[in-house]
Amino acid sequence: MRTPPWSHPISRRRLGTALLTAVTLVAVGGAAGCGDDAGASDGDPGPLRIGYQRFGGLSLVKARGAAPDAQWSLFESGPALTEALKAGSIDLGEVGEAPPVFAAAGKIPFSVVGTSAPVPQGEAVLVKADSPYRTFADLKGRTVALNKGSNVHWLLVKLLEANRMTLADLEVRYLKPAEGRPAFDNGQVDAWIIWDPYFALTERPDVRILADATGLASNRQYLLASPEVLASRSAELGAFLRTFREVTDWGIANPDERTRILAPELKIPEETAHRALARSAQPLAPVTPAIGDELQAIADGFVALDLVPGPVDIRSRIDERYSEVLR
Repeated sequence: MRTPPWSHPISRRRLGTALLTAVTLVAVGGAAGCGDDAGASDGDPGPLRIGYQRFGGLSLVKARGAAPDAQWSLFESGPALTEALKAGSIDLGEVGEAPPVFAAAGKIPFSVVGTSAPVPQGEAVLVKADSPYRTFADLKGRTVALNKGSNVHWLLVKLLEANRMTLADLEVRYLKPAEGRPAFDNGQVDAWIIWDPYFALTERPDVRILADATGLASNRQYLLASPEVLASRSAELGAFLRTFREVTDWGIANPDERTRILAPELKIPEETAHRALARSAQPLAPVTPAIGDELQAIADGFVALDLVPGPVDIRSRIDERYSEVLR
């Protein structure tokens, strides 16, 4: 069994609802995250503190109550989650491709202990259906919005590379999902690069998918663990990861039930959640030297464009101790 770190659920009247839901979904996420449980008492290490995003695979673990002793903190995006790692307020978190690179460049301590199968269809460039843009190259000189430091940031890099363009060819606006959605809806930007479930929430007759990450970026999810939990609670974290893998696998094998459970957790319509999960739910996977090489290539790409200060050694952050658990 297996489900991805994003394998999580994500519709007009339903669309109108979905528009409002998208904003709500982001607002609730907040930049800081909110813990569900109280802190530990003296001498007691307390619960494992898990940072998650609404659409990540961890959402299903939480929604099913499969890890009742965990303390959960919700984040709007990967960059916000890595800041919580930096502050020492979470032990484990799930993010996309770019956040580990930006976090490593910022000297945030963490190890990469797990990943997912690729999910290239789970992120996309969206334009209005009546726009004249038919390829990404048609956006030259236009305004494109995305969340800085998130998985879609790497997709932008690869799209530029594939179309022989540079950042100077676009007017890039770095907007969080809560800001990007209204900017796109109101025509303040020409295109929005976004991931599920925000992607699925924005799909409607007047919106067109210009491109997704197929053939460009893997769009994997990555599990980042703090050095402290790896040093003092490695076995406990391993047990949690086993539960995560089992719940993920169950979700992939039972997509309808997964949608029913996750839609309320994600606060979005079931049909939207089902659509997003159908393309974005993938198995968990162990990290390997090849995964380290893949992440290092992403880091090198960001450094080459001066988007992060280099050098960034992300390959050394790979920790394979849970390979058997996640296999």
